[in-house]
Amino acid sequence: MSEVSRNERPAFLGVERSLTGKRWAARLGDERQALAIAQRHGLPDAISRLLAARDVGLDAVGDFLEPTLRRFLPDPSHLKDMDAAVGRLVRAVQTGERIVVFGDYDVDGATSSALLLRFFRAVGGNIGVYIPDRRKEGYGPNAPALLKIREEGASVVVTVDCGITAFEPLAEARRAGLDLIVIDHHMAEIALPEAVAVVDPNRLDDESPHKHLAAVGVAFLLIVGVNRALREAGWYGASRPEPDLRQWLDLVALGTVCDVVPLLGVNRALVRAGLQVMAQRRNAGLSALADVARLREAPEAYHLGFLLGPRVNAGGRVGQADLGARLLSSDDPHEVGALAVRLDEFNAERRAIEREVLDQAITRIEGLYGPNAKDLPSALLVESEGWHVGVIGIVASRLVERYGRPAFVVGMDGALGKGSGRSVRGVDLGAAVIAARQAGLLVNGGGHAMAAGLTVTRESLPELTRFLDERIAPQLGAAPPVRELGIDAALAPAAATAELVSMIERAGPFGAGNAQPRFALTGVRVSYAQPVGEGHVRCTLQGAERGRVDAIAFRANQSALGPALMDPARPVLHVAGSLKIDRFGGRETVRLQIDDAAATAGSVLA
Repeated sequence: MSEVSRNERPAFLGVERSLTGKRWAARLGDERQALAIAQRHGLPDAISRLLAARDVGLDAVGDFLEPTLRRFLPDPSHLKDMDAAVGRLVRAVQTGERIVVFGDYDVDGATSSALLLRFFRAVGGNIGVYIPDRRKEGYGPNAPALLKIREEGASVVVTVDCGITAFEPLAEARRAGLDLIVIDHHMAEIALPEAVAVVDPNRLDDESPHKHLAAVGVAFLLIVGVNRALREAGWYGASRPEPDLRQWLDLVALGTVCDVVPLLGVNRALVRAGLQVMAQRRNAGLSALADVARLREAPEAYHLGFLLGPRVNAGGRVGQADLGARLLSSDDPHEVGALAVRLDEFNAERRAIEREVLDQAITRIEGLYGPNAKDLPSALLVESEGWHVGVIGIVASRLVERYGRPAFVVGMDGALGKGSGRSVRGVDLGAAVIAARQAGLLVNGGGHAMAAGLTVTRESLPELTRFLDERIAPQLGAAPPVRELGIDAALAPAAATAELVSMIERAGPFGAGNAQPRFALTGVRVSYAQPVGEGHVRCTLQGAERGRVDAIAFRANQSALGPALMDPARPVLHVAGSLKIDRFGGRETVRLQIDDAAATAGSVLA
């Protein structure tokens, strides 16, 4: 994935403009730190450089390479209101009161809902789940749904991945007699909603160092706290054994990766442990989903983010909102098989809608700013009547990748529009949206640094566009963004061994906040190339000293990369990408997944 930077360091290997139009930039700023790590820990230069580039200190290398829950999982009670939430839920379990989880419809919400449902079932709680319909009810708690839940006999509602700014709906539900517990991770305001407990590491008065937790991570801390309190109360015994909470870490990993929160500290420990659980295929729904996604290998964070997550999301985006939570909380093989197939079908439909909306958004932007999209504002905002609200967040992400700046996509329905925004590193989008709401420019809105949602009237759109541009411009900087590709180190093909890749894997899981390591293979020729699939190129890269690496470039024909790899003149190239171990057929082969390439000095491309 391309990155945006204003780093003034020289271009890596002198590449100012690659075949995909990017400047190559070294991720490492301090060579001395890499050298110190290599000397103290006896690690190869490539590994030391990638650790130093991620600001891993000399004394933190061991914990980074082996992140354990014993080391990183905090005491749940350190979070504001956690003990109040735990106490109320323990009482509800002990007295058989009806508890309903009110979850969001995205992956973080679905995994949080399924996690709580599975835990409270296991401990004998009277538990249910409610997921609102994205199009009919919108985001977050709404009063009609909460009042209906109360009428049906619930006395406690736990909101997950939502609720921190739902002031009026929660106040109305509170007046109706519901005890409310908010479990969220989005940006909070000074005022908090009326509830028995509001647990959110991003409360302004919460000094927790774990503000990067996804909602499912906060929900996991909740069940750790409830489980501990039930144990101390003597709830468990021969007829009711204490559950092993680790069995549900696959859900925590899925929600954490898919919510694109930084994979640092406790998040890395949760995802690392969760991937190990997921590989055991304990969750029937996840196993069925892996089957329809044709995932045959041990899962990595990439598979969660790009294969499993989009399918769970598809129910809330273009299908039925509760399908994801139902899939992840069911043990019925027939039910999960049918749900997985439906979600796979919805995901295909979602992709088609997304392509259409993205094409329209690009056409609109380049119609305003020219085919080269010069002189763009600091924050893009595009809107259109009828854009499907289920895909606007994904389209916003694609616009960020394409234009290198925050983007909002708004689907209008008459006088009112629902919008979703995605950000770039260094720009706090959630704070900007909350400020716009406080300025009276939004009907509703909130989020966190990298993503936000909003509801806006048509008449407010021009002023909102100006407000966001003025608010974000100082964070983005005065200079236009430079499209850059971060590189960790240069390698000769002969150095790309299975042993090196195994060591690289120890630095995972990779994702937001811990970018997939990328290396440049220097001065190579393509000794073999073949087009495969829809615009992909499979090839073999040959080094000057006879080292060889198999490689593949996906969607290479969308730029000059594909023709260069297929060029019969076989020019000398620098080729950048990530190293993987292909374990197909029981054999281990190193493969480079190509992201980019550049001509070497003096090399001429046909």
